[in-house]
Amino acid sequence: MRVSRAYFNRCEILAWAGLRLTEMNHLTVCIVAQNEQENLPRLLNSVKEIADEVVVVDGGSTDRTTQIAGELGAKVFTRAFTNFAEQKNYAAAQASHEWIFVLDADEELSTELQDAVNKWKEMEPQFPVYEMARLTWYLGAWIRHSRWYPDWQRRIYRRDRATFSGIVHGALRFEGRAGRLHGDILHYTIRNFSEHEAKLERYTSDMAKEMFEQGKRTWRAAMWFATPWSWIHHFLLGGGFLDGYRGALISQMAARGVRLKYAKLGKLVEAAQQTKRSGVA
Repeated sequence: MRVSRAYFNRCEILAWAGLRLTEMNHLTVCIVAQNEQENLPRLLNSVKEIADEVVVVDGGSTDRTTQIAGELGAKVFTRAFTNFAEQKNYAAAQASHEWIFVLDADEELSTELQDAVNKWKEMEPQFPVYEMARLTWYLGAWIRHSRWYPDWQRRIYRRDRATFSGIVHGALRFEGRAGRLHGDILHYTIRNFSEHEAKLERYTSDMAKEMFEQGKRTWRAAMWFATPWSWIHHFLLGGGFLDGYRGALISQMAARGVRLKYAKLGKLVEAAQQTKRSGVA
């Protein structure tokens, strides 16, 4: 069979540009959700140009979350919520493709990130995991300092090379280096201060439990010294003052979170010691 010189020229151009003649990287977007009927449409609309498939794992919604997900083309699975890591791993296991993009229901992709992902899909992957910045909307404004930005998130990965673990939000565990994509995940988080307080209470309880299960038993010194350092870390070193009163609140709540986390760990330690003494007696 005779092959034209134009074909070889095209191959040379594609090779120089780092592109392949083989098919692109197919991507499954995986979303863990529960009672997210308000947020889910925004997210799903932002991934429709980059996703080859969308998997939504619902933890037991009582609103229209599953119905909306199905109407917008997602494959919907139901799994009683245990923790975020297990939910995310379950979602990845349901995917038809090896490349996974994990997103939360209260997020969406910026236009720049959508473009970056589409370009990545046409390239030969150089890393098993890719990260991107996350920009958070807090009490009516984008937070660009306070240690909240760029807040690198490792979200695109090959499911045979990485997995989530951890009780609270779950961290992606893998070997090797992570690549980086331009653009932001836009995160619509706290809408009012009382919501922030409620989330902090849940988060610190889970963190204390995780630390206790990992065998940590010292807490007093950390509670007293790490608490003010957290405020300095966010407000002064992290530029929280540049975010105005929102930065001040973030720094205050970060310090409060450290104090609560270790105080709750202390209660778990003391309860275990009391149980042990009672058993000996």
